[in-house]
Amino acid sequence: MKQICSLVTGGAGFIGSHVARHCLTLDHQVVVLDDLSGGFLDHLPDGVNFVEGSVTDELLINQLFDQYHFDYVYHLAAYAAEGLSHFIRKFNYTNNLLGSIHLINASIKHRVKCFVFTSSIAVYGKGQLPMTEDMTPIPEDPYGVSKYAVELDLRAAHEMFGLNYIIFRPHNVYGENQNIGDKYRNVIGIFMNQLMLGEPLTIFGDGTQTRAFSYIDDVAIPIAHSVHIPEAYNEVFNIGADQPYSVNELAEAVGRAFGIKPQIRYLRARNEVLHAYADHHKARKVFGSSSGISLEEGIYRMAEWAKKVGPRKSKEFSRIEIKENLPEGWK
Repeated sequence: MKQICSLVTGGAGFIGSHVARHCLTLDHQVVVLDDLSGGFLDHLPDGVNFVEGSVTDELLINQLFDQYHFDYVYHLAAYAAEGLSHFIRKFNYTNNLLGSIHLINASIKHRVKCFVFTSSIAVYGKGQLPMTEDMTPIPEDPYGVSKYAVELDLRAAHEMFGLNYIIFRPHNVYGENQNIGDKYRNVIGIFMNQLMLGEPLTIFGDGTQTRAFSYIDDVAIPIAHSVHIPEAYNEVFNIGADQPYSVNELAEAVGRAFGIKPQIRYLRARNEVLHAYADHHKARKVFGSSSGISLEEGIYRMAEWAKKVGPRKSKEFSRIEIKENLPEGWK
């Protein structure tokens, strides 16, 4: 019997590396495609076939599908700096939308059994709390727009060509393997990097904005297992933690994990949704209960990993397209 073969895009990145690892435990042959723009070779789990390249490379995508005849596609590659997406619109849509379309086209042509897509709660926009899957998305930024466009295209591809899909909308995910050197996204990683460099923690606005921060196991495990659960097919799932915390509370929790009373530097508020948390009843019904790992425990686990790898220098994003109204600290 032929071994299941799965493509994991973004598999050297944060969520993707964990999904690839869990796919291996399910006895999948795993091919990872990653351009290493936000991922690292030391994140790759042993046993994957690694291909360095981008989802924007249509020729490469077609070659991989011809070579491996994938049963499943897990699409996690994206430039997920939601706040920065206002200022890099062309880059955002090229990577997050057009790159996805190359994969969808190839999946249709090669009769992939299921296409698993990691979208985002960014599709909902603001003022819809708690966010539920039956709401009509109204994204507020180009990142959310690109994610919702891919969702719509997958539904159209299913209706026209029978391509099965599963859409996950994770939110504020953190844990081991996160790119702590990226100053544009992932606040927990940013805080840990700043602490290890002896810098104050930077918070946009007054820190009262809230998010439900989600430990990686509550996201990566259901994503990996989803292709083997028929009830998940052609459905959309919010996935992640239930309990929202303020950014101020988060800063204190990260400080405790490092045994440090952090200094806070408040910056001018940026244009972002003030409160965001989702309902997960649908996901629990299909995938079961969450890991039960609390924010304090999850941050502690990530901190122990971060201490081992050490701080990483943030790379300046060199392809800013619009500099007007760029948030403080990003210029």
